[in-house]
Amino acid sequence: MARFRRARTAEATGETRSLDEILTPAPDEGDGPRRASGAGVAAVFRRNRTLWIVAVAAVLSLVAGLLLGRFLVSPADAASTAEPPAPGLVTVPVEFGRLSNDVTIRGEVAYADPVEVRIDTSSISGAAVVTGQVPEEGAELKALAIALEVAGRPVIVLPGELPAYRTLQIGVSGPDVVQFKTALRTIGIDAGDPADPVFGVEAANAVATLYTDAGYSAPASEEGSEESLRAAQEAVRSAEQGLITAQNDLAATPVGATAVEILEADNAVAGARRELAAAQEADPQDPLQIGTAADALKLAELRRQQVGSDRTDAPQRAAVDAATAQLIAAQEELARADVAALPALPAGEVLYLTELPRRVDAVAAQRGSVLDGPAMTVSGATVGLSGSAAEGDARLLKVEDTASFELPDGTPHPATITAVTPGEGDSQRWTIELTPDPLSPEQIRELQGSNVRVSIAVGATDGDVLSVPYAALTAGPGGETRVEVTEGDPRAGEETTTRLVVVRSGLATPGAVEVTPLEGELEQGDLVVVGR
Repeated sequence: MARFRRARTAEATGETRSLDEILTPAPDEGDGPRRASGAGVAAVFRRNRTLWIVAVAAVLSLVAGLLLGRFLVSPADAASTAEPPAPGLVTVPVEFGRLSNDVTIRGEVAYADPVEVRIDTSSISGAAVVTGQVPEEGAELKALAIALEVAGRPVIVLPGELPAYRTLQIGVSGPDVVQFKTALRTIGIDAGDPADPVFGVEAANAVATLYTDAGYSAPASEEGSEESLRAAQEAVRSAEQGLITAQNDLAATPVGATAVEILEADNAVAGARRELAAAQEADPQDPLQIGTAADALKLAELRRQQVGSDRTDAPQRAAVDAATAQLIAAQEELARADVAALPALPAGEVLYLTELPRRVDAVAAQRGSVLDGPAMTVSGATVGLSGSAAEGDARLLKVEDTASFELPDGTPHPATITAVTPGEGDSQRWTIELTPDPLSPEQIRELQGSNVRVSIAVGATDGDVLSVPYAALTAGPGGETRVEVTEGDPRAGEETTTRLVVVRSGLATPGAVEVTPLEGELEQGDLVVVGR
């Protein structure tokens, strides 16, 4: 008790003492053994003070945990011991809006029908060096445009599907000739009747016009044709001069008797007749004189017939005929030389492309380099959408069906189906081609090469309609279609007041069906029962 008194005294006096000093017992007379024992306990406490404090804290925490565990309950335990809630009605609201049954595909946005452009350089004698007219990416190639210039010669763009595979020249025929004539007619050049598959003089002359319009000289004719043409022209001129000379000789050659010679012969015949008549009228007649007069008449008549017959122009006429034949032959040779000298269309100087104009997507050819491989890649000048669909979905689609896809800013944009192509071989997916409505250049740049979600309505309502889930429809005793509409809080379960509305079902989509109330009222937002 003495140590506690000292502690109280210290408190009363305001003296500050440490815990060890307070707990250390004061010496007390007559308390020998107990003082020694108390001092030992205090020493042990001082040496393990931290341990004792931790032990006291642990005991306090244990007691607190036991008390909390007695009064606190976990959510799981509370749920396991709680009573289940009263069952309610499962309802959904009636929707009002446009309803459509859509086929959804993924589509790649790109310029339509990309193709690699290859130039036939087999007709070029030297290296196929690109000398100019290299288009920039994004440029448009139209009919009569120059796609490239190789070895100083143009590659002219024309509309057509069949690639150029040979030189078109006089006498060749085939579908490529028909294509050439048709292509030139579309740009206003007459190359002859497209129904005629023969490349004739009209087509060759049209080649010259084509190159003039393109700003280039016509292709050179076959080697030696110019020399042959000049030689044929000279032969014609020589034959014409020969014919003129022969005709002049013929005109200068006297033919037959002159007028004087004819008159003299006629007079001789007349005189012989008079002498014969006089001899016959003499009395007495002299037979000898009559015979002599008759012979003289015959001789005069014979001379009249032959007067001038020794002078003829037959040799001169033969010379004229020979000169004429020579001229005809020279003219025929000139015609052949003219044909041979007409321009031809080399396969490497024309590029046929379908659906002009075309957009240049990429250019591989460079000015000054030797052309080897594809020169460029071109595509349609309009942006297209290309995707695929399963056969079952694809059969629901048809050309000119409308579709919709989202622009980068989330705005829906319309498109139209242009082709539905069945899958080839083992492929069960059909190809769907679409053309978007006109896009701005900025939109095209943002969409180019992107993959978008395309929705194609295969059935849609004319306007806004009421719709409910399939589960909301039930069949009445007479086969009518009904929906059950709640009048109160559906959480009240079977106690909730409901009413039946007879409806007529319309367009069905994967998530909802159009309904029109026939008996009873049904409005947007009404809760219809889909489960209990």
